[in-house]
Amino acid sequence: MSRPPRPHEPMRPLWRCRACGAVWPCQPARLSLLVQYRHDRAGLLVYLATVMSEAAAQLAQLGGEVPPAELTERFLTWARARD
Repeated sequence: MSRPPRPHEPMRPLWRCRACGAVWPCQPARLSLLVQYRHDRAGLLVYLATVMSEAAAQLAQLGGEVPPAELTERFLTWARARD
């Protein structure tokens, strides 16, 4: 009997994916978030900005401070609506 797949959720405070180990949000997490927020892009961006702030603080506490531009690319840029 096989186990159900693990959801692609962040492992705090490292901000890596619990399922695949990639930096979060990984590609499967991004796809899942786009589906979940498909009718509320503004809500998705608010959620991502909130977790980005949390990630920045937690990574800084671990001594792994990430440049703000890199965090913006990782958490927000991919989720903006395309023209």
